[in-house]
Formats: sequence, C-alpha cells, structure tokens
Amino acid sequence: MSYGFLDIAITPSVRAAQAEMGADEIWTDFRGHREFDSFTDNESAFIAERDSFYIASVSETGWPYVQHRGGPRGFLKQVDDRTLAFADYRGNRQYISTGNWAANDRACLFLMDYPRRARLKIYAHVEKLGVDENPALTALVTDGDYKAKIERIFRLRLASFDWNCQQHITPRFTEEEVVSAINPMRERLGQLEKENAELRARLEGRA
Repeated sequence: MSYGFLDIAITPSVRAAQAEMGADEIWTDFRGHREFDSFTDNESAFIAERDSFYIASVSETGWPYVQHRGGPRGFLKQVDDRTLAFADYRGNRQYISTGNWAANDRACLFLMDYPRRARLKIYAHVEKLGVDENPALTALVTDGDYKAKIERIFRLRLASFDWNCQQHITPRFTEEEVVSAINPMRERLGQLEKENAELRARLEGRA
C-alpha cells in the first residue's frame, strides 16, 4: 500500500494546528495526487545533481537530529525507483545519526537546489550495511576520485516524497556555479582587451 507524504506528516496534532490557523480544509482532500511512492525521471535527475542534502533522525528520547551530508555531485545514488544509497564518510565520529537509526530507522531528507529554488523532501527507512556486506552496492556508491574514508553504507527505502513550493527559498550559488556563470564574461573581456591592445598598436604605428 502506498502512503502519501502528507499521510505520514499529518498527525492529529498537526490537524489541530491546521484547524487553529484555518488551514485544515486546504489539506482534507489530498489523497491521490500526493501518493508519491516511487521516483520518476524528474526526481532521478534532481537527485543525481545534488552534492549535499540534509537528513533527520530521532533518538530514543524523542529528540530530533538534523545532519548535513556532502560529497561529490551525485554521491546520493538511486538504486531503483524506490531505493537510494550513499557512502557514509568518516567525519567527526560522533555517530549520532548512525546510533539514532539503530533505534528508529525512520528518516526525512531535504534535497535543495538553491539557484532554481527547488526542494525535494523524502521520507525513508534507513538500513546500515558494512562496506563488504554488499559489494555491488558499495561499488555503486564509491567515487574513486573522492579520498574520504567510507565507514559504512546507508540504504534508504522510500516511504514517500513531495516537492515544496519555491516560496521563501533564497537563491544561493556554489563557487563552481559562480565561476561557470562569469567565465563567458571573462572570455569576452579578454577578447576586448586584446582587440583594444591591437588598435592601440596600430594608432601608435601611424603616429
């Protein structure tokens, strides 16, 4: 059975909050158009372009924890239309997310595209795998050019996903994106400087 993102997210207390704000009627008839339980080509392309994401877990004491995960572009791999995986690189060695998922395998991911003001949010169940446990999966998530140490593999089974509206997402750009945007201007400036130098040389030759 498929579950829509809001089937998971909207609880009785959320319903009460919506009613308090006069927004409950907006979300009373969302079934059928929000039951996103498998990735389409649109989500696949979006996921493949990301070089970071945010992922939340919950501890046994009920406290949430949000962690930023980063790596080479496309390090979050799509295994099939309902499964993702990524290599867990060595960091500060606190292992808070890892420990939380051992007690509660639920996670929520936010994947951001700041320049295009797009946000994909994903509910998933997380499974920890040893590096040698599934060689094919390890090979899929390994980037030979990225020198960080892989400590484990996380496989994510999709529960549901949804897209957010663009409202309140401030466009931001990576160094790579800025360089790519200004390179044509740099090339044009270089060409104009060369032409200017040639014209000056001609004028000086006539003097």
